[in-house]
Amino acid sequence: MSDPTQTAENTDFDAVDAKTSLILTASRLFAHSGINGVSMRKIAEQAGQGNHFAVQYHFGSREGLVQAIFDYHMEQMEPMRGDMLKRVIENDLTSDAHSLLEIIMLPQLHVDGKDDASYGNFLSQYLLRREWVEYGVFGHEAPPNLHQALTLLRKRVHYLPSNVAQRRLVGVSLMFLNLLVRRDQRKEANEEAFNQALKDTMDQIVMAMCLPLRI
Repeated sequence: MSDPTQTAENTDFDAVDAKTSLILTASRLFAHSGINGVSMRKIAEQAGQGNHFAVQYHFGSREGLVQAIFDYHMEQMEPMRGDMLKRVIENDLTSDAHSLLEIIMLPQLHVDGKDDASYGNFLSQYLLRREWVEYGVFGHEAPPNLHQALTLLRKRVHYLPSNVAQRRLVGVSLMFLNLLVRRDQRKEANEEAFNQALKDTMDQIVMAMCLPLRI
């Protein structure tokens, strides 16, 4: 992985606005050094911003920037989730847990950017940063296609209390993100083909999400 303290070669700052430059740069730096491990000034510098207070100007605070990064990545995945959701509805699979979890998980394999580990590392930190008690709520309201997929999944696991369904959703998301990071690090190469690992992981995710609650 390239040194994240240097301005990213794969970020064309002339092609994006200042806010997007800050989001992309912060996502990469947070992934490498931790969400609390890099200064707002460093992010502004590496994003090519002359104003050292650019983060505060655009996002208000570190937490505002963190939420903006999460929202940005969720919006990136909306078109693919929309296509997948349409096929699920057309094929009458709206109660099929595997299909619904694929809508939620698989688009993360195609997040824009050359360094998939940055996204996986950032989102893992984001999910572990606080307690997520209310089902399907991870800060701001989810974009429409993700929201619909989460709603259908909640109906599928209606027998689970809301807080349990949310805890499991976070858990299986972290399981998938681990696979995503390992793919980028090529650790799977000597163990099994990635597609096989992906299939096995999705099977585990479905089982973990849908297992009846034992009291």
